[in-house]
This record gives sequence, structure tokens and C-alpha cells, in this order.
Amino acid sequence: MDERSGPWWRGVTGYQWLVFAVASGAWLFDTMDQRLFSLARIPALGDLMALPPSHVEVQAFAKIVTALFLVGWGLGGLIIGPLGDRFGRVRLLAISILLYSLCTGITAFCRTPAEFAALRFVTGLGIGGVFGLAVAIIVETVDGRARLAMLAGLQLLSTVGNVGSALVKMGVDDLARHDLIAAGSVWRWLFALGALPALIAIVAMIGLREPQSWRDRKAEGRLPKGAFGAYVDLLGNPAERRGLLIGSLLAVAGVVGLWGIGEYAVDLQHAVFTAYYDGRLAPDAAKAAVTDAKNWAYMLQMAGGAVGMLIFTLIADRVGRRPAFLTCFAAAFVVTMFVYARMQTPTDAYWMMPLMGAAQFSLFAGFSIYLPELFGAAARGTGVSFAYNLGRFAAAAGSFGSAWLSTSLFGGFDAPDPLRYSAMTMCVIFLIGLAAAWFAPETRGRPLPA
Repeated sequence: MDERSGPWWRGVTGYQWLVFAVASGAWLFDTMDQRLFSLARIPALGDLMALPPSHVEVQAFAKIVTALFLVGWGLGGLIIGPLGDRFGRVRLLAISILLYSLCTGITAFCRTPAEFAALRFVTGLGIGGVFGLAVAIIVETVDGRARLAMLAGLQLLSTVGNVGSALVKMGVDDLARHDLIAAGSVWRWLFALGALPALIAIVAMIGLREPQSWRDRKAEGRLPKGAFGAYVDLLGNPAERRGLLIGSLLAVAGVVGLWGIGEYAVDLQHAVFTAYYDGRLAPDAAKAAVTDAKNWAYMLQMAGGAVGMLIFTLIADRVGRRPAFLTCFAAAFVVTMFVYARMQTPTDAYWMMPLMGAAQFSLFAGFSIYLPELFGAAARGTGVSFAYNLGRFAAAAGSFGSAWLSTSLFGGFDAPDPLRYSAMTMCVIFLIGLAAAWFAPETRGRPLPA
């Protein structure tokens, strides 16, 4: 009987559901941690530096910390991926979760900006290890349409993590407004709550076992030689070298597009919404209206992101992975250019941000579905981690590049024009992804590389 005649979840075992729950939960809280950092970094550094959050030194050091976080994230993927291929993916996934969750919790107690920066770098190492390992474990535990659905679901839940972080921030802010916690300690409470995913690591260590294919390779003595031997296996195979190049270009374009362009939509919104409300409301009411409008725009962007991931999955399943990437990179270029060129009011943001979220986040469903199909079992965790996390280094450079464009090249324009023009200039990265997708091998309907 054709497996498409029934629902994809038919035949999924209880253990496979547990694997999905642990892997996707690890990634959900991973993305929540990322977003909590974005929300709390400026207040935290303002407190630690004893300066107003808007002070130029706080803003400058925040960029350095963000870059360190992204570099740690990238290094974590490059280091932990091959360690998982050699010593066990479940074991290294649990270590990665513990690393990012415990370091996030410890951040709540730091006393200096240097401690804050160091802890965010180490947190990034743990965060960088999660995606490649989580994807590899699902791929080697689940088959057929259930595998594609779970891989897409893992990435879809990242939007839940992003929204969850915003809700947590709103809840902690509400506690501060009611004097249940000190207003200046909000950022510390946010990081303290980030330690909770350590419970998932315990479940992984107790409830999961290494995939059968990994255990078979271990019994036969076919695991990578040495801690980083997976790179030798990966680079020694011409097909996998090509897959690594294509996968890395796709991921770099998508990650830079989100972190180097999409993240700056918040800055554009702040400028546009402030200009819109300043002439219509009293100062305090205008400030509150700007905050509310930014929150709504973000929630709608995440909702659009979830829809975009579902659309990518549908195209990838019915037509192919390559057409899905071509469609979504083209959409990301056109929609992002349009949004940055035309957003003028909160009402604009309420329908534009879901479109931009759908276009940009759709690509990330593709990374979880497509990247593991490019690599053989021996170095799959390494290949996925390398390709996906290489984009973090590019994103760190993209953050500085965007800052240079907005302050130097376009700095002579009236606000918010520098933000618009720098973001529109950086949209060229989506064209690089489009070119990489054109040369990408189609993997739909083909067995995973052995």
C-alpha cells in the first residue's frame, strides 16, 4: 500500500515519539535561549556597566557580545558535530544541552561585563552543538514521511521557542510592574529561567539510546578515527564535499538573511513606530504604543514563519527540495526588499512582517530536511553541523557589515533611511542562496547516503 494513503504518523512507535520530543525540545529551548539573549542583553549590560541602556558604550559592547555569542555558536557546531559522530550523538546532545542551559542560568549571577561576555561565548558553544546532532538522531531513528514531518516539526517548534521567550519576557516584566521582583533584576530572572532545559538533558541520558546505525558502525570498527576523524571521512568523499559546499552556501545565505537582515527589522520598527505615534499621542502613551506595536509585529512575524515552514515542507514533499529552495530564496529576496522599502506605519508591519517571516523562516525547514540527506551516516552529524553553523560566522560579520552600512555608507540619510538601505543592500545574500539552490542535487525520493 502507498505510504501516502494514510497519515504520516501511522506506525510511529512510542520510542520514536520520545526521540522527536527530546530532539525538538532541545532545539525549542535552544531558540528560546537565543531570543532571551536578544531581549535581555542591553538591559543586562546597562546594569553591569552602570550606564543607561541607550549609552553608546553599552550599545557598542552589546555588538561585541553578540559577535562572541555567534562565534561560540559556530565553533560549537564545528567541534561538537564530529565528536558526536565519534563518541555518540545522544551523549554529545545531552552535553550540549547541559552546557547551554547551565551557562545561561549562571549568567543570572554574573557581576561584570567581561563575565557576561565569556558566559555567552560558552553558551554559544552548547547551542551550536544541538541542531546537527538532533537532526542526525531523528534521521537515523525515523523513516519515510514521518522523518520529513518530524524534521520540519523540529524547525517549526523554533518559532514556538521564539514566541515563548517573548511571553516569558512579558510575564517577568509584569512581575516587576507589580513590585514582586526588582525592576533592575528582570534580566537576571530571564537568564535564570534559561537553566530549565537541563531537565531535557537528563531525559536524553536516561531515555534515549544511540541510533542502531551508529551502534553497528561501532561494533564493526567503522567509526571515524579520532575526535575529528569525521572531517577526514567527509572531505575524502567527492559527493559529500560537493554536498558540504552546497549545503554551506544555502545555510550561510539563510542564516545571514535572518540574523544580519531580519533581526534589524525591530530597529526599523522602532524608528517607524516612534515617528508615527509621536505626533499622535502623549510621550508616555506613545512609548507604550510603540512597545505594544513591536510585540504584535513580532508575534505575527513568528506566525508567518510557521506558515512558511509548512509551505516549504509541502513543496519539498510534493515537488522536490531544490524547487522548494528556489521558490523560498526568491520569495525572501523580493519580500524582504519590499518590506524594508515600504514599511511606514504599524498597520503596514502587521501584514508585512508575517510575509517576511514566512519567506525567511521557510528556508530553515529546508535546512533540517535537506542537509542530512547530503551526507553519509558516518559523518552526518559533522556535515549538518558544519554547513548549518558556518553561517554563524558569516552572520557575525554580517552584523558588523550592516552596522557599517547604516552608519558610514548611508549615515548621511535621515532616520530610518540608513536602516532601510543597509538591509536592502544586504538582501544580495539571498541571491547567493538562489544560485546555490540552482546547483543543488535533488534528494527527494532517494535513499539516505549509506
